[in-house]
Amino acid sequence: MQRIQLEEDIQSLSEFRSKVTFYLDKVKKNRRPLVITQNGKSAAILLGVSEYESMVEKIEILEDIKVAEDQIRRGLVVNHSIVKKRKLKWLKHYSSHL
Repeated sequence: MQRIQLEEDIQSLSEFRSKVTFYLDKVKKNRRPLVITQNGKSAAILLGVSEYESMVEKIEILEDIKVAEDQIRRGLVVNHSIVKKRKLKWLKHYSSHL
């Protein structure tokens, strides 16, 4: 997602209402969020779908990292060699049932 350009990417609600299609196209094209103001104060952000999905994906990855770091801090880790042995055991067990 591109950074907001203050001179171009802030619009009043009344301006936004009068040109909704224009601003939707603009957000899709330039991939920058649009800040919509109401009574002179920021009220909402308009994002393109792909930028929103990208942002959500990044947040999910960061949350996974935070969980993993917390698990490491609490000692909830499994050595790689143990995981490998468990996987081989599972594969042997699974393949014998085919």
